Amino acid sequence: MKVHDLQPAPGSTKGRRRVGRGIGGKGGKTAGRGTKGQGARNNIKAGFEGGQLPLAQRVPKLKGFKNPFRVEYVVVNLDTLQGFDGDDVSPESLRARGLVHKHGLVKVLGRGDLTRAVQVKAHAFSKSAEQAITAAGGSVEVLPPPFGNGRPPAKGNALTNR
Repeated sequence: MKVHDLQPAPGSTKGRRRVGRGIGGKGGKTAGRGTKGQGARNNIKAGFEGGQLPLAQRVPKLKGFKNPFRVEYVVVNLDTLQGFDGDDVSPESLRARGLVHKHGLVKVLGRGDLTRAVQVKAHAFSKSAEQAITAAGGSVEVLPPPFGNGRPPAKGNALTNR
């Protein structure tokens, strides 16, 4: 026996029923679709959900998204530290003098010149700020973020409506 000799057993296969071809035999008139109604017709739109507002219309169409895990810093520049009275600079001392906002992590940026030695504690430093502080004889200490070393807790309006 060869592959071209293979065929199904006699009587095991049937031909496809051709419906809707006149009243003689089975499958005439309504062709097995019943009378009226959605199932009797053949022009239902793709994505039609039975009258419910379709998914394509329900979803918002604005571009992009707002990252709920974004970390934002309040910034302090070197020229601010130059005019700061005292040698120890920390987020608490900056907030006490009203130089940074009361919420948020503090980042030191490198605008301006620093000519005196200060010990600076902050959550982040730019490379130029770090180099300028150490070149002036000061020290830099990076504070850990309050949410740990993972990602911050999610925030935003999308989370309050659940």
